[in-house]
Amino acid sequence: MPVLVVTGTGTEVGKTVTTAAVAAAAVAAGRSVAVLKPAQTGLLPGERGDADEVARLAGAVTAVELARYPEPLAPATAARRAGLAPVRPEQVAEAAGRLAAEHDLVLVEGAGGLLVRFADEGGTLADAARLLDAPVLVVASAGLGTLNTTELTARELRFRRLGLLGVVVGSWPDDPDLASRCNLTDLPVAAGAPLLGALPEGAGGLEVSAFKAGAAAWLAPRLGGTWDAHTFTTEHAEHAEQHRSRGAPFEDAFLPGAGNSVPGRPRPTPAEHRHRHRHQPPDHSPPTPAGDA
Repeated sequence: MPVLVVTGTGTEVGKTVTTAAVAAAAVAAGRSVAVLKPAQTGLLPGERGDADEVARLAGAVTAVELARYPEPLAPATAARRAGLAPVRPEQVAEAAGRLAAEHDLVLVEGAGGLLVRFADEGGTLADAARLLDAPVLVVASAGLGTLNTTELTARELRFRRLGLLGVVVGSWPDDPDLASRCNLTDLPVAAGAPLLGALPEGAGGLEVSAFKAGAAAWLAPRLGGTWDAHTFTTEHAEHAEQHRSRGAPFEDAFLPGAGNSVPGRPRPTPAEHRHRHRHQPPDHSPPTPAGDA
């Protein structure tokens, strides 16, 4: 696996910190690593970009950036508005190939999701992955909505006959909610690929030494780490089961007609609430004139 393409199910899902963790684990194992950022948006010359951040967190990493655009937009839009040349998938493949000749591992981190365009006429990270014949690692969020975006990304990869290495949760909450815990079981099903890690929320803000020390514990062996998906998922599934056995809080118990607006009146059960509103007769009274309000 000399080249690994890292994409996300969207923006701000933890692609850069995940790329840094994979790089740190590889460096700790004695491998030479390069990170390639085809298009960096939202930064001016001289400011620290995503590739620089990976190098800061992971250590001895070669950081390469092909193009930079000042506005925080999709690469094609940012290039057009800046009047600068866009990046082409062929350029990405050529640059990654040169780096692969000199490094044990090359990590190509995209911008946004898989199909974000490099140029107005097309060209995406998926096209670069096809030219490289490289596997793709998908970084996903933890909570509600992640199953849909993960499956859409996985389906597009399969449609293009690209290899999906697996899924990493880019930011695992300190206090995960029920949806996040359940998604650990469902994400591999949605993706049709294994869960390969979960980075703790705020990992990118750790001291560099702490990040390097923790990276391997956040990633599965396939990515050079020691994280065990079965153990992690089982632990959180047990919490979810306890949540169900206790009974989830009935959040809409104070809706009109729920019966709890009167002090001392017992709160209806969810079943009673549903029955009450299902069988409540419709209100056919005429609307109140505006002047009588």
